[in-house]
Parts: sequence; structure tokens; C-alpha cells
Amino acid sequence: MVILALAVIFAVVPLLGIAWTVESGSLTTVDGLFTSLILLALSGILFLNVALEARKKFRKAEKKS
Repeated sequence: MVILALAVIFAVVPLLGIAWTVESGSLTTVDGLFTSLILLALSGILFLNVALEARKKFRKAEKKS
């Protein structure tokens, strides 16, 4: 469960980077757009990992019952 919590934290950090990019006003530049795309991809991959791991854990818990 600790690893899932860490993965959620690591998935939220890129979203904070996107918020910082929007706040600084550099979202409309080419650098800002590509940075946002990279951070969104990174966050999406990490959230997918969290979803798959949580699903696997809950299926194991259901089989034990």
C-alpha cells in the first residue's frame, strides 16, 4: 500500500509542474506546450500504474474472501 501512495505522489508532481507552467504564463510558448505534454504523459503513465496495481490488489483480496 505504501508503494501505491508513493506512486500517487509521483503522479501528482507533474501536474503541479503543469500548474506552474500555466501560472508563469509560458503555456503558450513551444517550450511550455511540449513541457506540458511530457508532464501529462508522465503523470498518465504513473496513474495507469496505480490503477493497475490497485486493481490487482483488490482482486487478490476478493479471492481470499
